Amino acid sequence: MKHVAFFGDGERTFALPAPQIIELERKTGVGIGTLCKRVFAQHFAHADVVETIRLGLIGGGAKPEEAEALIAAYARSRPFAETYPLAVAILEVVYFGNASVAEKEVTADKLSAATVTAEAAHG
Repeated sequence: MKHVAFFGDGERTFALPAPQIIELERKTGVGIGTLCKRVFAQHFAHADVVETIRLGLIGGGAKPEEAEALIAAYARSRPFAETYPLAVAILEVVYFGNASVAEKEVTADKLSAATVTAEAAHG
C-alpha cells in the first residue's frame, strides 16, 4: 500500500511496510495504533510527523541518505501546515488501506442510495 504525493521538488512515493513501521515505533516511542490515534487527533509530536515522512520515503523506495536530505530541506524546519497533511495521508494508508477513488465513489453512492431508501421507507 502506497501513497504518492508532491514533496520537496517532485512527486514521491511513500509506504510504511513492516520494517519501517517497527522503526517508526522505535523512533516515536509508541506503537503504530497509538501513533495513528494521536496524529489523527492532532496531538502529535514533531518526531511523529517528520519520522513518518522520512520512513515513508524509505519504504517508498528512497535511499536513507536521500530521505534524510529531503527531510532536512523540506520538513524539519517547515510549518506543520505543510508537513502534517502528508504524515496523515501516509498513516491513513497504513491504517485504512489504499481505497481507489472509484471504490470511494461507489461506497459514497451506496451510502446515499441507502439513505434515500431508508428515508422513503420511513417517510
